[in-house]
Amino acid sequence: MDADDIRDVFSGFGPVRIRKMFGGQGIYRDDLMFALEADGELYLKTDAESEAMFRIHDSRPFAYTTRDGRTTVMSYWLLPSFALDDLDEAARFAHAAFAAAQRAKMPKPKAHAPKRKRA
Repeated sequence: MDADDIRDVFSGFGPVRIRKMFGGQGIYRDDLMFALEADGELYLKTDAESEAMFRIHDSRPFAYTTRDGRTTVMSYWLLPSFALDDLDEAARFAHAAFAAAQRAKMPKPKAHAPKRKRA
C-alpha cells in the first residue's frame, strides 16, 4: 500500500503524515503515530479502552518475529477490511486509534513509596 492509498483511506479522518520505518510505514497526525502499514495492511493503535472495537470485527494484533525467534505482539490491530472502502468507518477507527495514542503518551502516575513511621 503506497502513501497515496493510505491518505485516501484516512481522508475522512483528516490529513496524515507518513514516514517509512522498518520496511513499513508509520502514519501520524499532529506528530503522534496512530497507525502503521506493514505488508500492505493497516494496523491502528489500541489500548484497553479501544481494543474491543477491533476484537468484535475479528481483527488481530500486529506481530512480528525477532531475529532470535521470539514473537512480539504490538498494541496495533488490523483495520477491518470493510473500513478500507468506507471513509466514515475508517475515520471512526482512526479517531479511536488517535485517542489511544494520546492516552499512551500521557505521563503515568508515579507510585508513591509508603511513608515511614517516625520512632
